[in-house]
Amino acid sequence: MHRPSLPRRSLRAPYLLTPLAIAALSLSLPVAAQESGDLTLPSIGVTATAKRQQKASISGLGDAPAWQQPVQALTFSQDALRDAQVTRLADVTKLDASTSDAYNTVGYWDYLTVRGFALDNAYNYRREGLPISAETRIALDNKAGIELFKGTSGIQAGVSSPGGLVNYLVKRPEGRVRTATFSIDDAGDASTSVDLGDRFGERKEWGLRINAAIEKLKSHIDATDGHRRLAAIAVDRVLVPGHVLEAEVEHSAASQPSIPGFSMLGNSLPSAKDIDPGVNLNHQPWTQPSQFRGTTGTIRLKSDLGQGWRSSVTYGAQYLKSNDRAAFPSGCDSAFVYDRYCSDGTFDVYDFRSNNESRTTRSLQAQVEGSVTTGAVKHDVGASFLRSVFNSDLHMASFNHPRDGQGNVSGSFPALPQDPYPGYPNTDRHERSSELSLRDALQFGDWRAWIGLRHSQIRRQAIRENNSFATDVIHKAVNTPWAAIGYNVAPQTQAYVSWGEGVEIKYAPRNTANAGAPMPLLKSRQTELGVKGQVNTPHTTQQWSANVFHIARPEGATNADDVYLIDGQSKHIGIEGSWQGRAGAWGWGSSAMVLDAKRENSQFAANKSPVNVPDQLLKVSGSYTFKHPTPVTLQADLVHEGRRWVDVANTTRIPAWNRVDLSLRATQAWDARTVTWRLAVNNVFDTRAWREAPNSFDHIYLFPMAERTITASAQIDF
Repeated sequence: MHRPSLPRRSLRAPYLLTPLAIAALSLSLPVAAQESGDLTLPSIGVTATAKRQQKASISGLGDAPAWQQPVQALTFSQDALRDAQVTRLADVTKLDASTSDAYNTVGYWDYLTVRGFALDNAYNYRREGLPISAETRIALDNKAGIELFKGTSGIQAGVSSPGGLVNYLVKRPEGRVRTATFSIDDAGDASTSVDLGDRFGERKEWGLRINAAIEKLKSHIDATDGHRRLAAIAVDRVLVPGHVLEAEVEHSAASQPSIPGFSMLGNSLPSAKDIDPGVNLNHQPWTQPSQFRGTTGTIRLKSDLGQGWRSSVTYGAQYLKSNDRAAFPSGCDSAFVYDRYCSDGTFDVYDFRSNNESRTTRSLQAQVEGSVTTGAVKHDVGASFLRSVFNSDLHMASFNHPRDGQGNVSGSFPALPQDPYPGYPNTDRHERSSELSLRDALQFGDWRAWIGLRHSQIRRQAIRENNSFATDVIHKAVNTPWAAIGYNVAPQTQAYVSWGEGVEIKYAPRNTANAGAPMPLLKSRQTELGVKGQVNTPHTTQQWSANVFHIARPEGATNADDVYLIDGQSKHIGIEGSWQGRAGAWGWGSSAMVLDAKRENSQFAANKSPVNVPDQLLKVSGSYTFKHPTPVTLQADLVHEGRRWVDVANTTRIPAWNRVDLSLRATQAWDARTVTWRLAVNNVFDTRAWREAPNSFDHIYLFPMAERTITASAQIDF
């Protein structure tokens, strides 16, 4: 059957021509440099920053200090991630109280919940500021840091769910770098990585950065052996003073069995102390690993236009391939219950295989920013244009219940037959958006104001793999404004209020009668009131903030005919606070959030609180550095997450839990080298608890907290 497609009038030609145009420009500008005189190298290195900053470039508010920005945003540097033993995005949940798990397990890609909303892996992630799909395993070895923007993001992104945005920062050339890192844990996971960089040329006009990593993947859960690898290169060329051409590309691959969760046993919540967290419910003779491969890169021309004006043009592309496979536990057919396991601990096993999935994202962004003054008012203004295309090709999948296909949460069940017939139709998506954004930050005395608007033209189409439907091209235009005002209530202290909108794309879930059908664009709104401050003295540095937010977002539900439609809305009201700093040998970081999340005005779903959203969170860390005879830093981390509803009817909750992590970092001089030793113990007291309770495909899953894990690593800087 012929599949209708998006009109061929797209930005394919500019996508191809832009890198060629930039390359041609790189050849022409050196000629101009020779005509104008000697080439001088601008400052393009990475500025030394704190390990954790309360601002992020993804906020789009320029270089103002954190306390002057009317948003809640964080940047976690590479050192902060290493010291916290963050090896994947899911580990970031220990660093900030607004962030928690959404469906994080061994062998699969990462999900985050921010301010009670699960981030959409197709829309809420950026890499170097450009849209990417996070429906894959994303390596951190070549990342200089992770940025987290919290809240409705209409001015930062044309399409995203309202929780926030995650942006990955890629390591760039910054001078001489010679680093090798080795890591191993008591489960047998072992990794090796290298980070090499330098500048070359008569005037150091060339920069090079190479990252490579290999890892043997293993966990305390049975039969989870796997492997991953990464190769990445970043280069830059100073063309003429103030003009830099940057390019980078990475290729990564990971293969490991994914681990499904436990569940309710009938109407009972099993005790996390009574289950073995090492049991693998995906352990069958025919079980195959989930596999993820990806190649992603960008090319960018950055220009200093003089008098405080800057511009950049960036092209990015991401190509993903994956095989998503599992002996998947789901429901209790014998009791006609499909959202939990049987009361005796048995469950139905499905042969799930979605092979050769392809996802492609291409983006082109041009932006300019600078400052002007009108009378007594200073304006920091910016404009950007973003064109992005996303296509997915997922093919037919298998989701079959083999004969006699039952397992048990004890893990003691016989080998089951397989049924890999691909009879389940996935849905392909083809999307294209053009976005124009404008912003102005005004300063007049102790007052500041911000206004911004993003206009988005969105085209999308959905096609079911068995050709049961193919929607017409849907074209919508939407505006998402944002505004804030702030006042300096004290030195380096600002109170602010902000308001903004966001828009998101949603499709009917795959287990509904209209699975894969596009829903109307959903608009979310957020109001935030806060105060932020900073203290810098010769003996101490501190950053702190407190805020209250209100987010309203449309929701979906299924009617009596099992048709998914937009029905009611969610309202999340929360209070956040954070405080971090350093005084002498002491360092500390803390954040907390109390959240009231409700669903309202639904005709077909219970007007209850959402599942898997903790009502309170607290993350605290403290450190002390001994300087003699060699620098040694001891750090302790406390993670507290409150109760979460397990079922949509709000009859059962998993209890609150606490986890304590300890780490030690020692720095040792060794000839012309520096060795940084790290030793970490996660879950020191081997606490047994249900870490999270996500609902996936209308099924309740329970994930236990990982048992005590000891990790040791050595970082050698030559």
